Amino acid sequence: MEELDLKEIFWIIWDKKKIVLAITAILVLIAAIYSFILQTPKYKSTTTVVLTMSEGENATAVTTTDVTLNQKLLGTYVDIVKRDMVIDKVIENLQIANLTSSQLKSDVTVSTKEDTYIIDITVSNENSEYAARIANEIGKVFSEEVSKMYKMNNIYILDSAKVNSTPYNVKPAKYIGIAFIAGIFISCAVIVIMNLFDTTVKSADEIEKALKVPVIAQLAFYDDTIKKGVNKR
Repeated sequence: MEELDLKEIFWIIWDKKKIVLAITAILVLIAAIYSFILQTPKYKSTTTVVLTMSEGENATAVTTTDVTLNQKLLGTYVDIVKRDMVIDKVIENLQIANLTSSQLKSDVTVSTKEDTYIIDITVSNENSEYAARIANEIGKVFSEEVSKMYKMNNIYILDSAKVNSTPYNVKPAKYIGIAFIAGIFISCAVIVIMNLFDTTVKSADEIEKALKVPVIAQLAFYDDTIKKGVNKR
């Protein structure tokens, strides 16, 4: 297997540029078909809630106890959002056909903002309106269930979910760009590998390089079939 320098690699690929163009075009076409036709658009909507200080006799004064309590409750609240007690109640309230508890759980993402008591409840769905409705309902049911469990109202809806008309998973430019780069890389790699394992001699220069001796004469190719064809006429 012969070694190639960068200059040789460039000219090998350049001689077979039609292969590069063909493979790249095929991958770009596949990416475009997937993005615009095959991929199912999904939409995201987010409801944001915040932990406030518990309501009581001295609700206006923030104490160390309040802060410590919210810090401990934050992780618990994040876990409660995706519990059956909340998810099942949301499905029951909305009565969305063909939506199971496990499906909804997989479509819900709960996150917190660092050094805050803010919780983002994000829902993804193939229907943009459903995504917003479900996110808002989760925020509402979650607040109600926490109130029942802890006998305090310290969940406040900061931002309600809005209908998002732009799908988050359909990114044609990104997919086509990746396909374009991958097409060039794959085709070039295939051409180089094929050339490395190709043991045929294609020119006198290759003989000189392989044997390290000069070529002193070359014989022209003579096709006997041509002569026979002429004589028959």
